[in-house]
Amino acid sequence: MTYNPNPLYAAPDDWRAYSGVLSRRVFAFIIDYLIIALLWIPAAVLVFFVGILTLGLGFMLYPILFFIVAGLYFGISLAGPFQATPGMRAMGVAMVRVDGRKIDFVTAIAHLALFWILNSVLTPLILLAGLFTERSRLVHDFLVGTATIRTA
Repeated sequence: MTYNPNPLYAAPDDWRAYSGVLSRRVFAFIIDYLIIALLWIPAAVLVFFVGILTLGLGFMLYPILFFIVAGLYFGISLAGPFQATPGMRAMGVAMVRVDGRKIDFVTAIAHLALFWILNSVLTPLILLAGLFTERSRLVHDFLVGTATIRTA
């Protein structure tokens, strides 16, 4: 089964497209956040120089720098042609919208923000929803209208 990047592509009804997606999402999460940690280092150096050029004002970006880097990483990669982050591509999954439209930058950011909010409230329990829902969708997937499918 392969992923079709056609913007009119909707989440498939075949159960095989969702088999093993939950565990793949966990490993994709780990890979993605390792990449974000590596991207945070040059961003921190850049903010340092911006802070010097702005006479200290740029240093106020440090508390939110991780969120900026992660937001850009997820927003750009999920809204891209593969509809998946590099970690998701490595694990053979992609994200699709259930209405069949392409994921845009705002939807990707909303998905990420809801994930962070729900994860801070329901920490390990957030994954339990995927065990009992159709298509192994998590709560933030339902709220944004997305599903994660296998590509390999």
